[in-house]
Amino acid sequence: MAAESSFESTRKQLVALDASSESYAAQFVDSLLDAAQKLGASDVHLCPTPEGLELAVRIDGVLQRWGMFPAGKVSDVDTRLKVLADLLTYRTDVPQEGRVRNPKLAAEIRVSSFPTLHGEKAVVRLFAADTRYPFLENLGLPAELCHRLEKDLGETSGALVITGPAGSGKTTTAYACLRELVRHSGGGRSIATLEDPVEVAVPGVAQSQVNPRAGFDLAAGLRSMLRQDPEVILVGEMRDPTTAGVAFQAALTGQLVLTTFHAGSAAGAISRLLDMGVEPYILRSGIQAVLCQRLVRKLCTCAQPSESSETRLGLPVSQVKVSQGCAQCHGTGYRGRALLAEMLTLDIPGVAVEILNRSDAAALERTALAGGMQTLWDCACQAVETGLTSAAEVRRVLGFSMHFPTAAGKMKP
Repeated sequence: MAAESSFESTRKQLVALDASSESYAAQFVDSLLDAAQKLGASDVHLCPTPEGLELAVRIDGVLQRWGMFPAGKVSDVDTRLKVLADLLTYRTDVPQEGRVRNPKLAAEIRVSSFPTLHGEKAVVRLFAADTRYPFLENLGLPAELCHRLEKDLGETSGALVITGPAGSGKTTTAYACLRELVRHSGGGRSIATLEDPVEVAVPGVAQSQVNPRAGFDLAAGLRSMLRQDPEVILVGEMRDPTTAGVAFQAALTGQLVLTTFHAGSAAGAISRLLDMGVEPYILRSGIQAVLCQRLVRKLCTCAQPSESSETRLGLPVSQVKVSQGCAQCHGTGYRGRALLAEMLTLDIPGVAVEILNRSDAAALERTALAGGMQTLWDCACQAVETGLTSAAEVRRVLGFSMHFPTAAGKMKP
């Protein structure tokens, strides 16, 4: 079923529901979650207003407004979500988080409620089953980068850091790495994870979820995990100096450590770790590679070439396509997403010295570029040249303030 027809049929179904019925909230939520899964949505926003619930759905990283709907006169939509997620329905003055336990729903679903001026806003996060990207070769990484990542996963120690902003696909890449490890080891390596939360179950991996209320946080859990004879450890996300310190110590003492980290670039990740207090010599000896990534929407087949220089938006490209919009792409001009990535490795000449000297991100990036590192901007421009995405989408994801870095530190023409 096309995206637009699914959206329109869902909208009509939601509008047709009787808001005064006792079953309104249950029917509304069931229809909404079912449609969100079919459309590949990652988040559903239900924001209370004086007129009702403003509904928005995030698809391919972009929030799409679906309109205003009644909250329910007898049964309340927000209350129904809280019941499904085992939240306290009588507490409307504090934020709450919970998980929807419904075997009929294919995806892992979590609900977050937050008090606002006109009532509680609910955001539903849908974690895809991730069957589309099971292994590294399915992610769409450049062949050379994919080969290097496979090589790093074969190491017996060191840290592989996957970085990028929220929503850049870091967790998907991390799970693909876990499956790659299981596939190639045939169960011969002890693999364990510490996550917050566990989003996808990976056969052959001992997965654990932190519980801060019980004192089981990332740092404490990681220390205990090291006594479980692990050979490979995935730390869901390094958020504090203590967790980072324990993780890198493990990387130095015989474990292969995979972790995600929030940073704008591969060089920026190194700089942030230094700022968090991780010693330069630990980073120099412990890091195998830093992979930084972004997700951009792919142009639909309705896209058309453009001769106007304005559509290049300052990108150093010779040709571009622009989005048009059709029934297949729900009028957005885009369908699906593609991965852009850069990898900083410690065997690039001069990079280790820059780390030991505590150089800033700009100096570290210049050295890496001089050593042959391909940047996110290089990948982005190539994607625009080949018609995979548009210049407007690249600017939406990478911004307008970022430059096209070169080894000399100047902007590309």
